[in-house]
Amino acid sequence: MQALILAGGEGTRLRPLTSTVPKPVVPLVDRPFIAFMLEWLRGHGVDDVVISCGFLASGVHNVLGDGSAYGMRLRYVEEPRPLGTGGAVKFAEDLLDERFLMLNGDVLTDIDLTAQIAQHERTGARATLALVPVEDPSAYGLVRRNGDGSVSEFLEKPSPDQIDTNLVNAGAYVLHRDVLAQLPAGQHVSIERELFPRLVDDGLYGYEASGYWLDIGTPERYLQATYDILDGAVETHVTDAYDAAHLAVADGAELHGRVVGPALVGARARVADGALVTGRSVLGPGVEVAEGAHVDGSVVLDGAVVGPHAHLTQCIVGPGARIGARCRLGEGVVLGECVTLGADNQLAAGARLSPNVSLPDGAIKF
Repeated sequence: MQALILAGGEGTRLRPLTSTVPKPVVPLVDRPFIAFMLEWLRGHGVDDVVISCGFLASGVHNVLGDGSAYGMRLRYVEEPRPLGTGGAVKFAEDLLDERFLMLNGDVLTDIDLTAQIAQHERTGARATLALVPVEDPSAYGLVRRNGDGSVSEFLEKPSPDQIDTNLVNAGAYVLHRDVLAQLPAGQHVSIERELFPRLVDDGLYGYEASGYWLDIGTPERYLQATYDILDGAVETHVTDAYDAAHLAVADGAELHGRVVGPALVGARARVADGALVTGRSVLGPGVEVAEGAHVDGSVVLDGAVVGPHAHLTQCIVGPGARIGARCRLGEGVVLGECVTLGADNQLAAGARLSPNVSLPDGAIKF
């Protein structure tokens, strides 16, 4: 089975994490984000993947390679400019099989693709959309279906009196290549807005999926995905490495302080005496947490240093960052790559610092 993953976005809402790293390969827990999607696809028999890239495309290829590490073939197409979801699939058309999966590369999920494909075959559909239930349908475009599962209507941003379903598009489609004939080549096109409505009453079906589904587009959702992976709320291989205390500790890590699971500690990371790591935290390879520091519900990426008696709460620290003594980082703070904070800085209220920013001692206190 073949899949096309759309991974061409710039990830602007995730900056500064995506200022220097392509969004598909931003580290999530212990691997590039898109690796979770590749492993999920492999579990459903996909062995040939085409990745449609845009911004920083070479960085995606450099990290993922030819796919052999994931037991599949990976190929890449690079859009000359942003073409939208329809334009991207049209641009990759020559590489696609007669039937293929098309996936939004921003999603972390474990929905049952095998069941979706089975329904697609059973109904003789030309296109089958995965649909997932959401708590607040008013924030999404809804998909209405007939009794046989065929799609009857799309409803964008419905008013309360229009809501009669809670199913929304999950960004996972089974498609036959012949439907792409309706898309113009070389133009910016949305497959959701411009192709799927044309297929109503012409072979378009919806598959109601169950399981985990999260669109990771913001730092808040990035942290939520981290917590859900560590908790085992989404099916991944991360928890396979847990010990009895729900800790995954890589080779060479030194834990002299206390680490409370569930948590993941990367290779050669060091937690000093008197330091405390709690609240579903992730320490990347080579991270140092100094004495008296407290890392709570936070992600500290490769090679970053947390200084003595610093306190981090539900924040994200980019690779190579250095946090000085007694700094306090509050909920939603995001530090880009190689940011340096002098001692006694206090950042809160979702502050974001771009890569390589350097602040002297006590420069910010709010």
